[in-house]
Amino acid sequence: MHSYPYIWNYLPLVLQVLVALGLAVGMVGASFFVGKHKNSRTKAQAYECGMDAIGDARGRFTVRFYMVAMLFILFDVEAVFMLPWAVIFRRLPAITGSRMFGFYEMLVYLGFVAVGLFYVWKKGILDWANDKGDL
Repeated sequence: MHSYPYIWNYLPLVLQVLVALGLAVGMVGASFFVGKHKNSRTKAQAYECGMDAIGDARGRFTVRFYMVAMLFILFDVEAVFMLPWAVIFRRLPAITGSRMFGFYEMLVYLGFVAVGLFYVWKKGILDWANDKGDL
């Protein structure tokens, strides 16, 4: 068995960071040398999505926009909670004593998610066609 300093255990991490930094610097450098750098009056103008800017940049959004954003985060996080359960599903008998207990737990969890989604759907938060303004 070789004895080497403990710091050598971090060598793969250091190599990964160096490769990532080298790749990032390489891509930015390549775009600098390959890309065209022709300044014009059109390039100097402010734009958004290739269209001329109209109105004030501090426009108001309806509450519906923020509700949908929060719901996306909520359901996304709920989906993330299912991944660890799926990973340990085969070991559930050793953890809980029964695989079916873990399965029924997940069914209850998905039931709560489904009830929340049904509530949001019935409230009309996801219906953009009938936008009634702020909720």
